[in-house]
Amino acid sequence: MKPSIPKGTRDFIPSEVYKRKYIFSTIEEVYKKYGYQPIETPAMELLQTLTGKYGEEGDKLLFKVLNNGDYLAKANKEALNNLDSNALISSISKRGLRYDLTVPFARFVVMRQNDLTFPFKRYQIQPVWRADRPQKGRYQEFWQCDADVVGSDSLMYEAELIQILSEVFSSLNIKVRIKINNRKILYGIAEAFGIESRFMDMTIAIDKLDKIGKDGVVAEMTKREISEEAAIEIIDLIQAADLTRLVEVFEASDTGIKGIEETREIMTFLRGHEALDLLDIDMTLARGLNYYTGTILEVVADNEAYPDLVMGSLSGGGRYDNLTEVFGMKGNSGVGVSFGADRIYDVMDSLNLYPEEVAQELDILLVAFDKESHQYAFRVLGQLRSEGIRADLYPDPVKMKKQMKYAHARNVPYVGIIGSDEMNSGTVALKDMESGAQNKISVEEVINTIKK
Repeated sequence: MKPSIPKGTRDFIPSEVYKRKYIFSTIEEVYKKYGYQPIETPAMELLQTLTGKYGEEGDKLLFKVLNNGDYLAKANKEALNNLDSNALISSISKRGLRYDLTVPFARFVVMRQNDLTFPFKRYQIQPVWRADRPQKGRYQEFWQCDADVVGSDSLMYEAELIQILSEVFSSLNIKVRIKINNRKILYGIAEAFGIESRFMDMTIAIDKLDKIGKDGVVAEMTKREISEEAAIEIIDLIQAADLTRLVEVFEASDTGIKGIEETREIMTFLRGHEALDLLDIDMTLARGLNYYTGTILEVVADNEAYPDLVMGSLSGGGRYDNLTEVFGMKGNSGVGVSFGADRIYDVMDSLNLYPEEVAQELDILLVAFDKESHQYAFRVLGQLRSEGIRADLYPDPVKMKKQMKYAHARNVPYVGIIGSDEMNSGTVALKDMESGAQNKISVEEVINTIKK
């Protein structure tokens, strides 16, 4: 059998895992600095928890897990005979892999509400799964790094999350733009054109603007029973990104005016902070997930800094007022952001943005000439490790050329060479692999040199 893995998934060799852990730890440290607490939820959720929360497009991308045992025994026979997979699924599958971390978080909050203090600020770094078509920057298994606050309507938290976005990407040395919009503004536009009943159809179409262009979106809206004339006017309006013009359009829309006021208040919170310089009002930003009700955010790589980089959004998020309500807990508004770790990894890899020391897995490798010095080297190894130094010893005292080849492959900065002279004198011949310099020094000096 030829070994393979499912499409849209990846293996990672040690050097790649170190890079990914660097991203995770950078994000986690910022989260902790802002007072967020870690939680974890299961990879699988009940399908009833997941369905209906992501819009029609999202529901199509849910991975379903077949029931245990003879799952066809209790299958909907009529659906099975008619080959109707949509009708069949509820009778053969009760669980699904999580699509994101936000809906499971809402479920978690409702179930564990008596254990939490509100406002509750959480972060979560775990994998999610989507049955999407794999392509550059888009995978079927990928990691999200979420931060959410639930239990407060304060727009201070939108501003705080924008600061987090700014700080994380600055720490990772990625130049970005942060796009901001508000679903209330989009709803106000729907009201202004008399298509409130087609609001979700409108946002789903607008969300594809960067993929299919203006003509494609107009065609999509027309297909969804929005007039071509209205579709064209809506696209022109949102592409203008003029809040003052929108105030005039929203004469009869209190919801639209509220969206403008919220956006301006967030920008007031950010006055004097460097994050404000990264912020772009983008009314074409729709984020087609059903649960967003207020501010919506998206982060993309700065086109001016990286004109040749082709990559989708690196982060996104927004305000959701009613997500816990579907699980029986009303009046518990939340807001959050999510970092797409896999896309960030790809961007940093392609732009070579990782610090050199990230992929350095060992501080020193010990090599020995013979059996006796190898046993001595093993004792030295214990001394080094007890001092917190990442050290290893080649397993056999074979030819030195083979041992040094292994040292180069492991990319170690130092090699400790040990023979009978070193064993008798209690020293190590420490070789700096970059300069080639080699000195015979005590084990204590080796420790001090590496720690410096």
